[in-house]
Amino acid sequence: MGNEEIKKYAGYPDMTIVEAMQKIDITGRGILFIINGKNQLIGTLTDGDIRRWLIKTGNLTTSISEIMCYHPCFLMDIHRTQAMEKILQKKIRALPILDERHQIVDIIFNSYSEKENSLQVSEVLKNVPVVIMAGGKGERLLPYTYVLPKPLIPIGDKPILERIIDQFCRFGCRKFYLVLNYKKNMIKAYFNESDHKYEICYIEEEEPLGTGGGLALLKDKIKGTFILSNCDILINDDFLNIYDFHKNSGNKISMICSLKNFKIPYGIVHLGSGGTIESMEEKPTISFFTNTGCYVMDSDILDEISMDTPISVPEIIGEYQKKGNEVGVYPINESKWLDMGQLDELEKMKKKFGEL
Repeated sequence: MGNEEIKKYAGYPDMTIVEAMQKIDITGRGILFIINGKNQLIGTLTDGDIRRWLIKTGNLTTSISEIMCYHPCFLMDIHRTQAMEKILQKKIRALPILDERHQIVDIIFNSYSEKENSLQVSEVLKNVPVVIMAGGKGERLLPYTYVLPKPLIPIGDKPILERIIDQFCRFGCRKFYLVLNYKKNMIKAYFNESDHKYEICYIEEEEPLGTGGGLALLKDKIKGTFILSNCDILINDDFLNIYDFHKNSGNKISMICSLKNFKIPYGIVHLGSGGTIESMEEKPTISFFTNTGCYVMDSDILDEISMDTPISVPEIIGEYQKKGNEVGVYPINESKWLDMGQLDELEKMKKKFGEL
C-alpha cells in the first residue's frame, strides 16, 4: 500500500466527530488510524466508537481525541508475516504495519470478517420478520408512477423493492410482510411469478392508511420484534448490530438515523443587538441526523394503532413519546443510506447501481 493510499485511512486527534465520519464514509472500511504531527501512530477510531459516543451524547462537534482508542494493535514491519494470524486472534478488522519510527508503512485488512459475520447473522435474524410499507402512490416520482407502482421502479436490473428484500436476506431475514394498496396486483404478480427463497405475505389496505396505519393490520400476525422499512430506501449497514442495539436498549422502538451534511449555498449573517451584525459565515455546512424510514419495533406498538385510521410512523412515535416512553436512535453514516423518494434522489440511486 502506497503513502497516498495510507493517508486515506489516517486521521488527527483534533478532528471533529463529523469530520471523522466523513472520512470513514469515503474509505468504507469503518476505521481510521490516528497519527500525530510526526506521522506516528497514536490510536484508532472505528465507526463503532463513534456510534457509541453519539448514542451516549449526540454531540457531533467533539474532538475525536475524547473517544479514540489510545492502545492500538499494530505490528512492526519485520513481523508483517504474522499479520493475519494477529488479526484473527484479536478479531480486528485491520492491522497497521509500522517502521522503526512508528510510522505506518502498510495496512492489512481482515478479508474473512465479512463472510464470518454473514454466517453469524443468518442464525440470529432468520425468525425476525420484516414489514415493508409498499402501498403509497409515489406522487413525488411522477411520471414513473403513472405506469408502475413505486416499489417496482427498476434500480439497475431489479425493482427497488426486490433490492430491499435482497439486502435483508443477506443478513438472514426470511419472512416479509408487504403492506399494499396502490397497484397492488402488479406487485403481487411480480413476486408470485419469480423464484425466491423467502416467504412473502401480502397485507392489503382497503384505503390508503399512510406510512403507519397499515401496521394495525398486523396485530394478530406478528409477535415479538420486527423490522419496519419504507419501500424507497436502502440501508447498507449491519442489521445484526442494529437488532442487538434495539434488544439491549430496552426500548420498544428504535429509529435508524443517518448523518446528513448540507452545504448552505449562501453566506449566513448572524444578527446582534441594535441592528448590527454579530458574525458572518460564508456558505457553511450544517450537520444533522435525519430519519431514514427504517425502524426496529416490538409488536406491543401495534396494539396502540387504531384500525382503519391513516397515520404516519413519525406520528405513531410522537404519540408514543407523549406517554413518557423513550425511542432509541441508531446512527449510521451518510453513505450507508440511499433514498429514492424524490426524482433527484432516484437518479442518484440509479447511478450508484451503474444504470446511468
